[in-house]
Amino acid sequence: MLPLIPSNVPQTLGHGPYTRRGRRATASAAIVGAAAIALLAFVHTSANAEENSSRMAQEHDACAVVLGLDPSGGRYDTCIRTLDRSVSEWDQARLVQNARSACVQKGLQPGTPAFAVCVINAEQSP
Repeated sequence: MLPLIPSNVPQTLGHGPYTRRGRRATASAAIVGAAAIALLAFVHTSANAEENSSRMAQEHDACAVVLGLDPSGGRYDTCIRTLDRSVSEWDQARLVQNARSACVQKGLQPGTPAFAVCVINAEQSP
């Protein structure tokens, strides 16, 4: 908590220039979060260019149509970048989980060197 001195009283009490930006940032984060949830509900892992263009179309749909963001605006660009990053991270996490499951099915025990090598090899295989 900030000490109450005359220069920061407005910010501490929820008034002033910084709180307005904070509300905007919170609203932007909520918009992007809603778009990510909408997109992740129907995005599939992409392996080729056709699927990547489909994913881009879905990202556009989530940002422009579902959320109503203007494609020429900064919030739209932020939405697209954030969704693309989120979906990529989600795809990577799913790849790791699938690799771990495959190694467990082979009878390897998590926490062992053999398991770690198996997971890495499974992640790198096509």
